[in-house]
Amino acid sequence: MDTAYDFNRSDDEDDLGWDGPPPVIGGSERRMHVRAYEYWTSLLNGRACPSIQDLDPSSISDFGPHSVLLDFSRSLDNPTVTYLGRALREECDMLYGIRTVADVPARSLVSRLTDPCMQIIANRAPIGFEAEFTNHRGLPTLYRGILMPFSSDGETIDYVYGVINWKHAASDALSDELEREVAGALGAAPAPPAPAPIWPEAEAEPEQDSAAHSLHDWLAAARLSAEGASQSEGRAHAALYAAIGRAHDFALAADEQPEAYAELLTNEGLSVQARAPMTPIVKLVFGADYDKTRLTEYAAALSFARREGVASGALAEYLEGFEGGLKAVVRAERAHRASAPKADRGEQARTALRTAPAKAEVELEAGSDEFVILVARRTGAGRLAILAPVTDAALVDKALRKAAA
Repeated sequence: MDTAYDFNRSDDEDDLGWDGPPPVIGGSERRMHVRAYEYWTSLLNGRACPSIQDLDPSSISDFGPHSVLLDFSRSLDNPTVTYLGRALREECDMLYGIRTVADVPARSLVSRLTDPCMQIIANRAPIGFEAEFTNHRGLPTLYRGILMPFSSDGETIDYVYGVINWKHAASDALSDELEREVAGALGAAPAPPAPAPIWPEAEAEPEQDSAAHSLHDWLAAARLSAEGASQSEGRAHAALYAAIGRAHDFALAADEQPEAYAELLTNEGLSVQARAPMTPIVKLVFGADYDKTRLTEYAAALSFARREGVASGALAEYLEGFEGGLKAVVRAERAHRASAPKADRGEQARTALRTAPAKAEVELEAGSDEFVILVARRTGAGRLAILAPVTDAALVDKALRKAAA
């Protein structure tokens, strides 16, 4: 049965509710996708997206045979297969005759790529993914990949380059039988080690000098990790923690590149509020349409990390080692906010208005309070007739805060 993970799954599913291990896909497969991403970033040359003229998949001996290049310039529904590596052709059982996606056999790996390609075109950034399905030979197949955008004119995302690797898994029945045999042979085995991250964070770690990378590089890496975590179906905390860690790295880079960050916010239609400085960060990384409750939690975790001085590249491990994990960090940050003294906005307004220049001075009996409200009637252009003072404390306080805003 096809058990591929849904790329458009509901955000209502709990990313924190499943502690099982990720699919067993070896370290070499993880490194392949890291190398592919690093190759993509090497072609940026200060641009938001690499030029398709700089890409020659046939010359890439490393992961070229496991790659596919799709041309969407003629059709979004049936893109042209401009390049298909030898390993993927063999997986399709078609060495020749594949000109468009429509020619690709159903239940082949290449047929699995068209849906996430739409996300690439929309988000203009790479995404990673991991899933499983039963292929056209009836073999359970675990696969992981990365899709990267390219442009022919520097503006339009009209090409997508994908690198994908896979392993065939044993059937469920055979796997269960093997597990029983191993359990019987080993008896009381020691506890297994903590599951490895679904996405290869340690191998893809950027240099710690954020000035060596543009802010777009940091954001692309964070989005790549967030996409990998979303495709993990909540199967390991490590994947989510790694994504939040990358968001923290991006936040630190934004602190060092404020002009670039301001430009990013403007382009995305976002703004920073003093009471929620990390909300734009998590929206940029996870998406503005991501579940708002989770965005709030992730933003709280980033605020906690900033307050605690967690270094770049260290938050994922910090969350893993924090008793209670992410949920406990969020609770700690909320408790800190609740215990912080609240600013007296009324007194702040009074302080600001005490030194404000006077518009006019009149003699009028209005009690002994420092501030009062005066009710006036317009009598002509630039002329007001003062009618009466208002000394209601609540109204005065509200008026002062508006006047000082």
